[in-house]
Amino acid sequence: MKEPELLAPAGSPEALDAAVGEGADGVYLGLRSFNARMRSANFTYSQFEGALRSLHRMGRKLYVTVNTVFEQREADRMFQFLKYLASLGPDGIIVQDLGTIRMVRDNFPDLKLHASTQMNIASARAVNLLSRQGVSRVVLARELSLDEIQDLRAKTNMELEVFVHGALCVSASGLCLFSSYLGGKSANRGMCTQACRRFYRQDNEGGYYFSPSDLQLLERVPLLADLGVNSFKIEGRMKSAEYVGAVVSAYRRVIDGLSGDREKNLREGLDILKSDFARKKTLFYFDGPASGGIDWLKADQDGGTGIPLGTLLKVKGSGDSRRGLIPAGAVQPRPGDSIRLHRSDDTERKAHKITALEDANPAGMPETGTGAKIWVSIPEGFNPGDSVYLIQTRRMSRRYPPVIRGAEGFRREPGREKAPEISLPPVKKAGKPLFPEGIYAAVSRIEDLFILQSIRPLRVMLQLTRKNAARLLDAAKPPLPFNPREIILVLDPCFPQVLETALDEEIPALREKGYYQFVVNNLGHLSYFRSALRKSAKPPEAAKQTALQPALIAGPYLYQFNRWANAFIVSLGVDAMISPPENNRQNLEKTVNPGRRAFTFITIFSYPALFRIRANLKGLYDFGEFRDSQDAGFRLISEGDNAGGTNGEGSLVIPEKPFSIVDKVPFLKEAGFHRFILDFSGPTLRKKGYRDIMNALHAGRPLGNASRFNWKDGFYSSEA
Repeated sequence: MKEPELLAPAGSPEALDAAVGEGADGVYLGLRSFNARMRSANFTYSQFEGALRSLHRMGRKLYVTVNTVFEQREADRMFQFLKYLASLGPDGIIVQDLGTIRMVRDNFPDLKLHASTQMNIASARAVNLLSRQGVSRVVLARELSLDEIQDLRAKTNMELEVFVHGALCVSASGLCLFSSYLGGKSANRGMCTQACRRFYRQDNEGGYYFSPSDLQLLERVPLLADLGVNSFKIEGRMKSAEYVGAVVSAYRRVIDGLSGDREKNLREGLDILKSDFARKKTLFYFDGPASGGIDWLKADQDGGTGIPLGTLLKVKGSGDSRRGLIPAGAVQPRPGDSIRLHRSDDTERKAHKITALEDANPAGMPETGTGAKIWVSIPEGFNPGDSVYLIQTRRMSRRYPPVIRGAEGFRREPGREKAPEISLPPVKKAGKPLFPEGIYAAVSRIEDLFILQSIRPLRVMLQLTRKNAARLLDAAKPPLPFNPREIILVLDPCFPQVLETALDEEIPALREKGYYQFVVNNLGHLSYFRSALRKSAKPPEAAKQTALQPALIAGPYLYQFNRWANAFIVSLGVDAMISPPENNRQNLEKTVNPGRRAFTFITIFSYPALFRIRANLKGLYDFGEFRDSQDAGFRLISEGDNAGGTNGEGSLVIPEKPFSIVDKVPFLKEAGFHRFILDFSGPTLRKKGYRDIMNALHAGRPLGNASRFNWKDGFYSSEA
């Protein structure tokens, strides 16, 4: 058995030194653009080149994160960046954007492509499609169980990389819109503000309802290795060098011991991890989504890392002399240790190295125990009631030989070339349009179809859940108010390996019933339909076939923020696309050429899914509405018939205030867009609310109490 690669994060040169010093086989790092950890220190070009040279001399590997989506206006910069990387030869680049894949494949074929976990790849179908598109490794979505990884491994020859340790997202990989909705700081652009870690309240209670524990699969490493997983990945480009060193050391111990005394090496690895000062640990979905309940969410767990030292009792001084009074517990900080302070309203968290410590106990009182207190140095901006955590002790610090030597001798940077124009295949001229112009309405429940019949939209879009599929296929049920040719079935963007069988059973049966229009939201869906089209290509004598050829719409979660991504998707046989929910008008018009706007849908009303959670949280939380510290309201919607969401249903978090640009329809029509979606698939559809939306649409006026999301202002930019 070939030993798996141990891949470590390097968010700074110091973390790089620690990772290499403790035995990582490779590291992944980001430069100062186009990576999903824009808030970490990242590397300058000279530091990167120095690291690459040194690591290759050591026989280690270096992978570069290019794992964000780019807008059309950034195509030249992306091209320049990729050309720079191609000239240096890293061992691979980790990408999310389908446009980046197309740009690399067309212009820089020597660059090895690794699909980021942000692409939400969770099925063998999606993996194999990417393999055919030139990708050499896939970083699997983190919401998979061991059984699913095993099944997936058996159905592909692609290199597979699995996260084994570190922070988790409550939302399915690559599908979180919360941070973007709150101010354009998109997780898909490396600007996540960690809305999942915030304090929320409902009624008279509150908690950290969506702040997950940290992943730790050290005990499952032997199982993954036996399966043939190629690379074990540690999360942590925002973490300290000490953290990286400790975690790498633990996993190195277990991997090296696979051919020896596994139990002994596991005990030693677990002992090392006791000092990582991170959150509580979880196996997440690894042992099965429903196994043991949802132990990775606890409302009283604030999501901060470190050992709690209590709250600030008093503060005094200012500037470098500012001090905070804290209880002197069993664990006492010392000068040189690092603490993290959390504001009580959860609006700020800041790390701080203690420069001074003073005993605050009256004479004769013990240094620790009830009533004992100490003054510690703290930064400005924190006050009584704010929490304090010990995140690193001075004695944990260890010096490692520097990896980067002589970086000042490197002077290369990306050039100023313009990206070549990307051409799309010519639009097929057909007599009757596949999707006529006008208003389409989307719902998630069968019963909502009966409310929609009052205005008869051109077509309806119905979510293809297991429950809805069973209803559509049940001949004993009364007829629906829309016939199959008027219904477009929307597939969920989460497509884990376990759903492959369900799709194989449902789609052919639905096609025989006359349902032939689908919105695909995952590369696994596209792979399925490409396979189905090949199988249905029968000779003329088999013309008795009753099922129509599928008509496919690329959904909003196949993110198309640039023409290169659009070209990638079009080449896979889709007939139309839906603009991503985070998009803005300026980028939309730059991305979609006038000749293809007839094949583009724009959502003009929706309750966007801010979190898409694979687990059903109904058994964990009994509330539906909650608010943040700014009094913004949100709703938790949990569905499905089991806690693991293994039937494809799970939980959603949506905003109380919907997204609406219904008043912009006249301007959009002037720009050449004529297909619009009213998405009612969030909360239960009510007739009054439905009428208010339709009245605003017909009157061309703004809808009250609604959000524009990023439509006007676009993504947040620190350069603005």
